[in-house]
Amino acid sequence: MQNAIEVRSLTKRYRAFKLDGVSFVLPSGCIMGLIGENGAGKSTTIRLLLGLARRDGGEVSVLGEDPEGASRELRERVGVVFDDCPFPETMNLRDVRRLLAAAYRRFNAAKFDSLGLKFALPERQKIKDYSRGMKMKLSIAAALSHGAELLILDEPTSGLDPVARDELLDILLDFIQDERNSVLISSHILSDLEKACDYITFIHTGRVIFSEEKDELLEKYVIAKGSEREIAALGQDAVVGVRRSAFGCEALVERAAGERLTHERASIEDIMLYYIKGDAK
Repeated sequence: MQNAIEVRSLTKRYRAFKLDGVSFVLPSGCIMGLIGENGAGKSTTIRLLLGLARRDGGEVSVLGEDPEGASRELRERVGVVFDDCPFPETMNLRDVRRLLAAAYRRFNAAKFDSLGLKFALPERQKIKDYSRGMKMKLSIAAALSHGAELLILDEPTSGLDPVARDELLDILLDFIQDERNSVLISSHILSDLEKACDYITFIHTGRVIFSEEKDELLEKYVIAKGSEREIAALGQDAVVGVRRSAFGCEALVERAAGERLTHERASIEDIMLYYIKGDAK
C-alpha cells in the first residue's frame, strides 16, 4: 500500500519550542488523528507538511513529493482546512467559485456547486453572515472541488455543535471510500477521532509518544482499579500512569496485566490523559 504521508525524524527549532524527531506514516485510504495538548507541536507539524515553514532536519514526503518547493500539481492534490474560513467575509458562494477557478487548474465547478447544494450553502449570502458550521462546510467544499487526494485539517471541529461535527465526520468517511484518498485531522475532540480514525498519532512536548492503528491501541490498554499494592504488583513495565485518591488507585495498564483486576475500557482520551497527567508509577 502506498503511503500518503511519510515523516522521518522531523525537526524544527524555535526559541521556546522544538519539534524533536517526529516520525509517522499515513497509509493511503486511511484517516489519521493527530492528538496532543495545546503547544504540543500539532500545528507546527501540519505547517511543515504543507511547506509553510522550513524544517531544520528530517525527511517529509506528501503524496510522494517533498512539500518544500512543492509543485503546483502537489498543491492541487492536497486540500487544506483550518479552523478559520480562508475566504474574505465580503465574498459570497459565487465569488468563491470564481476565485477557486482562477487558482486551481483542476477546479471542478460542477462538483463545487453540487457540494454547495448538499451542504445547503446560500449562493448570495455573504460569508460574514454564515454560521461557523456553514463556513466549515464551505472550506470542505473548496478543498474537495479541485481533485484533492489528501485532506489536511487543523482543528476543523473547534466551536462546532455536535450535529455539525457529526456531518463533518460523515464527509471524511465518504471521502476515503475512494482508497486513493487519505485524511490527516488534528482535533481536541478525541471522541470524534475515535469514531472516524484508522490511526492515531500522539505528540507531546514536540515528540511522538505513539503512532498506532486505533483499534490496536484501544485493545492494548485498560483502566485497572485497585489498591496501590495491587497496582504495583502488576509490574512497572505494564503501567503507563496512575491516579491516586482516598478510595484507591486507577491506572492505565496493558490489557494482559490489567485483566487480573477490576477494569474498564480505556478511550483515546483516557490514554492521552494518563500519558500526560498520570502520577509517577
